[in-house]
Amino acid sequence: MKVLIIEDKEYIRKGLCSLLQLLETEITVLGECESVKEAIIVANACKPELVLLDINLTDGTGFDFLEQTENLNFKVIFITAYEEHALKALKIGAVDYLLKPVDIDELDMAIQKVAQLSINKQKQQVKIAKQVWGNEDTTLILSLHDSFQVIDLNELHYCESDNGYTTFYCSNHKKYMVSKTIKEFEERLCKVNFTRTHQSYIVNLKFIDKYDKSGIIYLKNGKKIPVSSRKKEQFLKMFLNWNNN
Repeated sequence: MKVLIIEDKEYIRKGLCSLLQLLETEITVLGECESVKEAIIVANACKPELVLLDINLTDGTGFDFLEQTENLNFKVIFITAYEEHALKALKIGAVDYLLKPVDIDELDMAIQKVAQLSINKQKQQVKIAKQVWGNEDTTLILSLHDSFQVIDLNELHYCESDNGYTTFYCSNHKKYMVSKTIKEFEERLCKVNFTRTHQSYIVNLKFIDKYDKSGIIYLKNGKKIPVSSRKKEQFLKMFLNWNNN
């Protein structure tokens, strides 16, 4: 099977190459790409049979790549770092995916499964996956100790990190703590109307009441959030652009 790896992080691409070499299935890696633009060129030139496709790339999404590829005559296995994507996929049974970090047994099972699908069935799955994942939605799913909690991002005021744990503070005094660092949520949240203001804080711009030039954010609920000197310039740019739009 001829495989193309499309993933924006080099260490993950190299790890996938190493795992593919350990499988019993005969695999030829045609190439590795980190961007939509690069992936389109390579896919159209090399005609892969299988694409391992990251959802978020350096210049767009995996769905941008699929839309711009001349002929979708290859199978697709999505790769995602977001547990919520995996949960949604499980719920609708729509698509084959691998959750980072990729496990070799799960990789093997996904390849065996997708190999049995017709191209038309795969296209149908990709179409459903795009409906579920392709647009930024307004929810975040948190894995708590005994449950999965759905958070409406429009009601999330801020996140605070402490010793490897992150607490999410929402409207109506609701809060949820997860055993993950704030860094693991930064990319997801900062794609919408959130900004990292400090090593320990990510803030929803819509809940900011005012910014004191001494380096303090006042939220509408009275909470004070610090802005580090290193983050100040980036924060002010986002804050002023947000208020001007």
